[in-house]
Amino acid sequence: MRKLGHIIAAILLAGLGAHGQQRPQYTQYIFNNYLLNPALSGIENYTDIKVGYRRQWTGIENAPQTSFVAAHWKLGDDYLWGNPLSLPDKGDDPMSRNYMQNYTASPAHHGVGLIAVYDKAAAISRLDFNLTYAYHLQLQHALNLSVGVSAGFSRIGFDANSLQFEDQTREDPAIRNTVISQFKPDLGLGVWLYGARFFAGVSVQSVLPQKLSFTKNTDYNSGKEVPHLFVTSGYRFFVDEEISLTPSLMFKQVAATLSADLNIKASFKDQFWLGGSYRKGDSFSAMMGGNFGKMLNLTYAYDFTTSGLNKVSNGSHEIVLGIQLNNVYQVWSGQRRMW
Repeated sequence: MRKLGHIIAAILLAGLGAHGQQRPQYTQYIFNNYLLNPALSGIENYTDIKVGYRRQWTGIENAPQTSFVAAHWKLGDDYLWGNPLSLPDKGDDPMSRNYMQNYTASPAHHGVGLIAVYDKAAAISRLDFNLTYAYHLQLQHALNLSVGVSAGFSRIGFDANSLQFEDQTREDPAIRNTVISQFKPDLGLGVWLYGARFFAGVSVQSVLPQKLSFTKNTDYNSGKEVPHLFVTSGYRFFVDEEISLTPSLMFKQVAATLSADLNIKASFKDQFWLGGSYRKGDSFSAMMGGNFGKMLNLTYAYDFTTSGLNKVSNGSHEIVLGIQLNNVYQVWSGQRRMW
């Protein structure tokens, strides 16, 4: 414990290391893949807005906390068919079995959006702001492929005053000449393949290689940002006319570290849903959510920690509020708008 402060500072000032996860972790990404893949920009008929907060590893002081706001929308007036993860509200159920049997791929169109994420863990804080664009191509009668890009900046900050050392009268060499904040360009790429029941995507965040250091001390300035690769796929099938199941999986690779998530979502009349997730060697999660009124939906997830941190952590909480503006599903009256 005598050198704990020095060790923590050295790790942080080295730029979070080349093999650690530098982007926030999410449990409910299955409800908001747009956070991870810009190719989903404009995939819905409505303007899709999400506001979320995650508190990770409660019970541990200075554990990660993440807040975000994301919004994306299509360009143009063409009607878009709902995808397996759409969240309709009133009117004809666009995810009913009958709807899917008559499913037609959405016409080619453009989508745009924006994402702002603030993440803080101990002395390190990070603000990411990105604008996104996607082009959705109609591959065949019932299949679309979209390609997207996100571009913006990251502000990474370091609060040296928040570090506490055993001997406060001596200056630790790891925090001499610290850089309080730095701005880095940010670029992400993604593709998304989707139809009535199937979806699959690949995306990369932090595409641009960036050196990352919080000190001019050459002993602690070898840090760098590394790409984060995400591979996601899922399929929706019906148990009966009112209940559907959507199993999915995601692989994430950061440097040499590969992790896998398994997910399941059970939806009831597309108004209420329950779900679960398992992340090997880390946690398993319970999720629930529902639509409220004409344009609101709310989801909540709790992570049960299964790693060694479960001795000191009370798990993680994540809540997301969704707002759907200009949702055309609300105004259907038995006659679908066609292009």
